[in-house]
Amino acid sequence: MLSVAEALDFLLAAVRPIADAETIPTLEANGRVLAQAQGSLINVPPMDNTQMDGYAVRAADCAGGQARLRVSQRIPAGHIGQPLEAGTAARIFTGAMIPDGADAVVMQEQCALEGDVVTVSHTPVSGEWIRRQGEDIRAGAQILAAGTRLRAQELGLAASVGLANLPVLRKLRVAVFFTGDELAMPGEELKPGAIYNSNRFLLTGLLQNLGCAVTDYGIVPDSLDATRATLRMAAKEHDLIITSGGVSVGEEDHIKPAVEAEGRLNMWQIAVKPGKPLAFGEINKEGGSAFFLGLPGNPVSSFVTFLLFVRPFILRMQGAPEVTPQSFAMRADFDWVKPDRRNEFLRAKINAQGGLDLFANQSSAVLTSTVWGDGLIDLPPGQAISAGDTVRFIPFSSLMN
Repeated sequence: MLSVAEALDFLLAAVRPIADAETIPTLEANGRVLAQAQGSLINVPPMDNTQMDGYAVRAADCAGGQARLRVSQRIPAGHIGQPLEAGTAARIFTGAMIPDGADAVVMQEQCALEGDVVTVSHTPVSGEWIRRQGEDIRAGAQILAAGTRLRAQELGLAASVGLANLPVLRKLRVAVFFTGDELAMPGEELKPGAIYNSNRFLLTGLLQNLGCAVTDYGIVPDSLDATRATLRMAAKEHDLIITSGGVSVGEEDHIKPAVEAEGRLNMWQIAVKPGKPLAFGEINKEGGSAFFLGLPGNPVSSFVTFLLFVRPFILRMQGAPEVTPQSFAMRADFDWVKPDRRNEFLRAKINAQGGLDLFANQSSAVLTSTVWGDGLIDLPPGQAISAGDTVRFIPFSSLMN
């Protein structure tokens, strides 16, 4: 069996990133991947402006600490004031352009207005409470790199320099289907021996979070012919096919022979717990092939292997250069005395003391552990944990976007 690191390296080395791009409105680009680097044609801010409501002054006029200045003008945001005469002040509001001649702003809490005269009980320094032109972004500077997954803050940044449209890679087309005659859909009668298909909801949600265009082929009967037919159909219009279940070696597990019949299988088992059976290969289609990833049927195994292997594979296909999740060294507040020969990923929660608590049941079928927990402890093979030990913790927040 390959180690987790070996398997991930193998997967990422096989990636063929999508190259097709389209230009869409910036307002619609949330979650998309930027196809080309973007720069700014303007300075941000475009002019010197005030950070505060107050009075624009000449700092030299307030050197005495109790300056009395005539208020010569009022400058709201979006309006241009007149040059400031010596010995006067301009009433100014947050975001408004600093008038020529002024070199400081005194916040209104440090001033007292009587009629048209303001008393400034503060000695400002030149530049105080002024945002300088271009102090955030200089014209000509790159603001977003190609391969950036666009979040709300990137969209705001693009808008701040006037980018109404952005070039993005087309959405990755992913087909999913689920094998198992025991599977039923919520809303259906649960017959003896049947279970509800939680993985259909789990995997579809994870794929949507990654901005994929998902085609759901539903539940496929446990037969080699049905599995092969669905693989052929899915390969035609998709970049990637993901399945859940049927990847072990039982008589009713048809994924392996179906993939080998319709393409090739490049990887099979990984030394990871939960989730040892993970299939990777390609399905033939006219003009090329679609990638294939077969996940285990147990829901936690499917969830963990998706986060560890499918997520980075998809991100790299989408052109993202960085796919490693953020992790932290944290204190374990529990004992784990039964280490496995495989690399384990334990569901854990951050407690009020800043340490980690372990979910009591680490079975690969206990989906409640993924809802209760805040993330995964990456436990190397054969390693036990004693309370107080430092472990590597990967929060779900860094694994699910």
